[in-house]
Amino acid sequence: MINYNELPNRSIACVDMMSFYASCMAVIHDLDVRTVPIAVVGNLEQKGSVVLAASPAMKKRFRVKTGTRLFEIPNHPDIQIFEPKMQFFLEMSMAVTEILHKYVPPEAIHVYSVDESFIDLTGTERLWGPPENTIKEIQKEILDTLQLHSTAGMGPNMLMAKLALDLEAKKTGFAKWTYADVQTKLWTVSPLSEMWGIGRQVEKTLNNMGIFNIGQLARYPLELLEEKFGVMGNQLYHHAHGVDLSELGSPVVEGQISYGKSQILMRDYNKIEEVKAVILEMCEDVAKRARDTYQAARTISLGIGYSKDAFGGGFQRSRTIQEATNDTMKIYEVCLDLLKENYNRNPVRHISISVTKLEDEQSMQLSLFEKDNWKNRKLATAMDNIRNRYGSAALLRAVSYTAAGTAVKRSKMVGGHKE
Repeated sequence: MINYNELPNRSIACVDMMSFYASCMAVIHDLDVRTVPIAVVGNLEQKGSVVLAASPAMKKRFRVKTGTRLFEIPNHPDIQIFEPKMQFFLEMSMAVTEILHKYVPPEAIHVYSVDESFIDLTGTERLWGPPENTIKEIQKEILDTLQLHSTAGMGPNMLMAKLALDLEAKKTGFAKWTYADVQTKLWTVSPLSEMWGIGRQVEKTLNNMGIFNIGQLARYPLELLEEKFGVMGNQLYHHAHGVDLSELGSPVVEGQISYGKSQILMRDYNKIEEVKAVILEMCEDVAKRARDTYQAARTISLGIGYSKDAFGGGFQRSRTIQEATNDTMKIYEVCLDLLKENYNRNPVRHISISVTKLEDEQSMQLSLFEKDNWKNRKLATAMDNIRNRYGSAALLRAVSYTAAGTAVKRSKMVGGHKE
């Protein structure tokens, strides 16, 4: 049994901007994001471009949501469609963070994404009063100064704050969960993928084990979960009980830390050589992010999504290698093996790559079997330094200058979209 009296009981809130991209466009055009159907689309010149954000009215009235294609949006006079202004979005995100800094020091804030932040209000009672009132005051200031509506969840740890946000506050505006709410609010959650940190594949595996809601997961024997999932099984068990011991800002919030990149292609890629070109570009980006933090990965994952013209579908496969690496070409070679084994020659529209099971790269450097490891690392470091100083497009592989490459075009964008 979990003894909640022995667990940290902090005042942590997760603040999320309502339909952030759509809200920002509503600010620019003096619209009410709560009532006007707004869609932010990646590129209005391409009918297959996807919706990046949709206002609540857009979702409710027209069933248009994130991921919907431009050509699928109804032709209706009430609908407002805009291209993203990424630079403005980032400026608004920074403005929100500046407001948070008025209430707590920098170490008490963790910017989780461009529109979502965690804030630890523990110990601020003497300054601002009850933490739940402080969060509501923060939400009011964000609305009054930036015209951005927000929702907020509060809990004794980051997990509970996030769950309160996702499962209740997004409907009510604010929600506070305590350990006493675990059985009544958390254990009733179903399907399992509604739980923060449980993806579709893990949900499917748990369903096959006879687990369909969080309560069943919490009551499942810990040793059997660890036997099935390893360390992740231990995490699933404790998260089902509302237990999260990670520090604010810890990268291990939703499970094991990883680096990844996902890209929806601007057109269908019909030739395997074109697909390989984009995979190499993405491997370079993922490997650089690992090198920047002196990490090396043992598990490499490749995801391919086929075009809707080919009736969709695709695959997601992973491979664990014997020695951890952050070498671009080694990661690329594993991705090529996965592509060769699973690709069915359908036109490709989506590619994702990630690396997990990270460890300190010193383990890579000590390898006795590949004497060029350190030499390759120094070369990669030199390339990374050039990119860090002069921009991501300052040094690219030749494939980026072919018709298939996307790196040159994406380097001129912010967050993968127009400024």
